[in-house]
Amino acid sequence: MCLGIPGQVVRMLPGYGGQLALVDVAGEHRKVNVGMLPEETFVPGDWVIIHMGFAVEKTDHAGADAAMQGLELLGRGRDAEAPP
Repeated sequence: MCLGIPGQVVRMLPGYGGQLALVDVAGEHRKVNVGMLPEETFVPGDWVIIHMGFAVEKTDHAGADAAMQGLELLGRGRDAEAPP
């Protein structure tokens, strides 16, 4: 299992063999490589799960919300633990 961050495609970037998208991640635009998902097409508004700068999964809004909730839960769990 890997941790992935959800993001929403803003637009595909010209060049790069159609493998680079501009993605909104928590309000910040990031360049994300979508080349690991060659069977998918991407248009503005699509949701992706990102790991290490690569889109590893195409999802929907509900999937993106679930991923974010999982990340938030992990963050709260770390804060609640006592330091070693």
